[in-house]
Amino acid sequence: MSTITSSAGKVESVTVRRTESSDAQEINNLINPSTVAVFGRVNVIHLLEKANLAVTLSTSKDKVLAHASFSDHPREELVDQACWENLFHKLDNGQKMTPLNTLFLRLFVAQPSFSIGGAKEIVRTVFNAIVELEHICLMSPYKGSLEAGLEKIFDPVTCLKEEIQCSVYVCHRYNHCPRLHVRRARVEDHDDIMQIFADQMESLEDTHGPYFLSELIESQGEENRAVVCETEGCVVGFVSVSDHIDLKLLNTCFELGAFEELRKTNSVVKPEEPNPSEEEHLTSCVSVEVKNTECELDPGEETQGGDPSDTSQPENVESRDTASCKDSEPDRSHNAFCIQLFTMEKRFEMRSADLLPHLFTLYPDREYGVISVPKAAPEFPLLQSFFRIIPRENSTFPHELYLCHRWGLLRTLEVRVAVSDDIPAVQSLIESLNQEKSVRDDLDLFLQARKDVDGAALQALVFRVQGQIVGLMILRDEEVNSVLNDSSSCRLTTNALLHLSVFTLQDIEFIQANFDIERFMYFSHHQREEHGRLCHFILHPIFQHHGKHFCKEALRLAHKTCLYYPLYPSQHSHEDVSSRSLAAVLNVMVPVSPRRQIIYPQEELGINAPSRHITRQQDPFALYYTNRKLSMEPKVTINTRIVVVGASDTGLAFLEALTFSPHLRFNNLTLISTHGLPDHAAPDMRFLATSHCYSSQDHAQLSFRSWISVVTDKMKAIDREAKHVELASNHRVQYDCLILCAGLQCQMPSITSTDTSIRTTGTQNPPYSQPVASNLFSLNDQHDCVSVHRWLSNNFLNRTGDAVVYGSVIDVYTCVETLMRLGVGGGRVHIVHPPDDTPSSCFHDSAVELAVNQALEEENVHVHHNCLLAQINDGQHPDPITCVSFTTAGPPIRLECAVLFNFSGETVDRDAFRAINDACLVFDGRLVIDRTFRTNDPSIYAAGPLTKYSRRYHADQWTGGSFNSKEVGHSLASVLLPLFDPTVECPVNPSEHQKHLIPVYNQAKMQGGRLPGSYNYLHVTKPTANNTRASPDQHGCDIVTGRTETGNYFCLHLNQHDLVETITCLSKNPLPISNLRCLHGKHQMLLNHLRSRYHEGLVQDLYSYFRENWCLALFHDRFTDFEQEVRQIMDSGKVEGDNGSVSMHEVLQKMVGDKTETGHLMNLSEMFGKSQTCSALKTTVLDYLKYNRYHLTMYARPGLL
Repeated sequence: MSTITSSAGKVESVTVRRTESSDAQEINNLINPSTVAVFGRVNVIHLLEKANLAVTLSTSKDKVLAHASFSDHPREELVDQACWENLFHKLDNGQKMTPLNTLFLRLFVAQPSFSIGGAKEIVRTVFNAIVELEHICLMSPYKGSLEAGLEKIFDPVTCLKEEIQCSVYVCHRYNHCPRLHVRRARVEDHDDIMQIFADQMESLEDTHGPYFLSELIESQGEENRAVVCETEGCVVGFVSVSDHIDLKLLNTCFELGAFEELRKTNSVVKPEEPNPSEEEHLTSCVSVEVKNTECELDPGEETQGGDPSDTSQPENVESRDTASCKDSEPDRSHNAFCIQLFTMEKRFEMRSADLLPHLFTLYPDREYGVISVPKAAPEFPLLQSFFRIIPRENSTFPHELYLCHRWGLLRTLEVRVAVSDDIPAVQSLIESLNQEKSVRDDLDLFLQARKDVDGAALQALVFRVQGQIVGLMILRDEEVNSVLNDSSSCRLTTNALLHLSVFTLQDIEFIQANFDIERFMYFSHHQREEHGRLCHFILHPIFQHHGKHFCKEALRLAHKTCLYYPLYPSQHSHEDVSSRSLAAVLNVMVPVSPRRQIIYPQEELGINAPSRHITRQQDPFALYYTNRKLSMEPKVTINTRIVVVGASDTGLAFLEALTFSPHLRFNNLTLISTHGLPDHAAPDMRFLATSHCYSSQDHAQLSFRSWISVVTDKMKAIDREAKHVELASNHRVQYDCLILCAGLQCQMPSITSTDTSIRTTGTQNPPYSQPVASNLFSLNDQHDCVSVHRWLSNNFLNRTGDAVVYGSVIDVYTCVETLMRLGVGGGRVHIVHPPDDTPSSCFHDSAVELAVNQALEEENVHVHHNCLLAQINDGQHPDPITCVSFTTAGPPIRLECAVLFNFSGETVDRDAFRAINDACLVFDGRLVIDRTFRTNDPSIYAAGPLTKYSRRYHADQWTGGSFNSKEVGHSLASVLLPLFDPTVECPVNPSEHQKHLIPVYNQAKMQGGRLPGSYNYLHVTKPTANNTRASPDQHGCDIVTGRTETGNYFCLHLNQHDLVETITCLSKNPLPISNLRCLHGKHQMLLNHLRSRYHEGLVQDLYSYFRENWCLALFHDRFTDFEQEVRQIMDSGKVEGDNGSVSMHEVLQKMVGDKTETGHLMNLSEMFGKSQTCSALKTTVLDYLKYNRYHLTMYARPGLL
């Protein structure tokens, strides 16, 4: 925070932060006549939605003192936003206003007493945060005079080429945030530099000796240099550089082929030599992409990488040991220098890039600057001018490598319409891409006809740096009247390869309805023609840090406000996606979460059904998005190596929460899984039940592979000291944070006795210790199901022999149903149930169990109870299995067997247990964790069924498997995100009482699958403790309709509070899972007084009941948010009583305590109906229906009838 002084002398602590939509009302209240005289009448919400940058000056109590909105173009009524550059002469100082170095002030408001101080603080912060920015321009068509705050910082200029009736004012960087002066370090700077290092000196001296800094400064020569940056004569930063680099090591560990291995050969991009004025400009300023976060906008707050230890100590130590070592190749082949030691005062960190031009002048023959950063170190502002190099597979280099090319510092960026002469250069740019042909074809269409084959207009532009083409953009416009002509040649600017096609209205509706795009925008403020689709995005590697600027310019010059990038799974027949294209997209765009959809009863709704454009089925895709606001909003780069073991629902939910944090970019997410990411097999391969956490469509829409490195292997050991996971293939995966989410697996059973006449004690088989037979299968994931389906097709389906299915879980029945759907007769199938210490049905409903047993009996499936596997092949060679023997309470059973399915003994995988145990992690039947998912190693976390809580919580009956796995994964992410995200405050330590409580989870557990008899089964229930049978609810009731025999059985259980606690469905028809899951936790009155209607005989079929129009709003994905809003209104609502206004909460408490009679209740109802709370509730309901009208078309709204 910083302080400003009002005109009356009042000192106020303030923060400059990004403006939020919730600030709009306060900003609107600050608009006065003098504001309108300069900026005209302003729709604040619309301006905030369209502005590139909006910042607010607020107090410690979050009261708005001042606000400013900036755009990359002047007011639309003055000049076309795409062509404003042509209007300006050079300024008096010889500089030219360009899209890279100029922003336009579109609104400034402030409390009168803080106008001057607020304007100065905002301008200083904006210049400090946006390194490229040189000028802030104010163009006003009105004759009003500037208010005092703006008059102090803006100077009138006459720089327009044409007579435009407007006033022009410019605010220059050098008056508020001048560039830092950079010079050679001298011995007399030693004490000043020591103060900057401050707390890090002790560790640095331990590593390099007490006089390392003096020696570093004194030993400067041609190879090693040290420079300082200063302002007003004070040293504020220090950097040590060297041209000693171990290129052999770096090329072994990193993908440097695109950069000619950092050796002096023919460069991929060789711009023309800059003229003297450009060379002088390069040495005086730097053009880099600085990404602003809320904390960075406030120069007084701590920013990322501010601690010198983040950048100096670890880099210095490691760089001297590795990257800075002398290479075995001759020095003349080197084309890079490295930064060995760097530090900067916190106040000036955002201006670190001012150092870079000077460093390149020290090494005029080197094209690259290199810096290595510890993976666990937070990102610091200097890295915004660099681009990250991808490590090679199996690289164990402990640092991240960043590069900066000298041409990446230039500001001479040009965009123009593509011409035929550009074809050779463009061909060279795209020749290595998967999409080369489609890009070339579109470019040819533009050059030949300016339109696509369907008549839609095409626009193609190239991006140039110093005369060299480094990018191409192709725009496909669906509007015929948008054809590009020569006069609009300045329409688009880019420094990347971009194929942009405008969405049709139907596509826009589909995206709005199927993705949470409104998390980033208000649709009502964007016109149809302002939406665009990004189909290709290729950026030359050395200009990657200009990606955000490119998107900003593409939006401005294309007259767009939104860009979308749909990414289809690799198995779909859409164009292949270039890895370079995807990398660029991930850097500049944000992922958009898919929305859960209502399953509509189309026939019942008729004309009231939503548009077919919303509900139509199409290939699923992941969506990435950017808009004008996001084009100047940074992402926080996190290089911490986060390794997740196990592709369980918990692990995937954790990864989903991390990757869909829009302001974060995780570079080192790794998933270790035996079979990689889950596959979703065809219906005839679904041998296992499902938790309904993730479907194949979910995986396509989440696109995990875009963010996560998937290692298809198995963990065999954990080295806690070295922090790496050893794999079965003898490879190692390094980690900084290890997440164990391996879940539980069915283990291969072993024989219990060589004599089947001996009844052994115990209910489970010990682990299998012999080689696994070729026809013995334990199915744990869909990969196993695909493999067994292939084996059955080749070895069982068309042959004789029986199948034995061993176990008591629901997977036994789904497996049997799948076998019969594959054509296996029921007489060839044996179900063998092992003994159980706590016998209970896996169906939790006697009616379902009876129906399934009847179906098995009808299919002649053999069912054996209370049997324990004793022998395989009569004790002879176990492969292949030809017979199995079981001990029972009576005579032993021997079954002929052509294939054996094992679903018993679900426990921790043996290899996982061995790795956990050998690593000395506390294991007590399950991996022991605390309430924050931490094991006894602070770097290792665990969650899911693999875990249990420490005994100090006295919650042995609750394990990680007792709860909804997806909710647990998201909870784990919420615990870890504050450790990585600098914009989030770490939660306060829990109270002593809370420290001994386990977390509370509310989401329902779901289980479903296809059962014998062709039944579709679904069971939804609240989290339940392990090894406890649900006792009958004495105060609740069951609402049951239909019968299992007719295939329409539906059972709802209401608890004593009339809340839906359990849902059980058994149907011959497909179940609307997405809808039914929403019923859990709802009050029966919210379900249209379900209890009373049922007892009155008005509800005969719950399936039909929940297809009626009235209830579809309950299934909406935003209904939970609506409920929360209603609760807040009720909590704050008041009614007029005899003693004045009384809160609803107090009235209800008094009524419950006094057992108020019916008459008083009616009186309360009348008072509530007349209160403002009731009006607020009605307004909220109507707003909910209006805001979601594209989904909820079946509801009437005021004015509709």
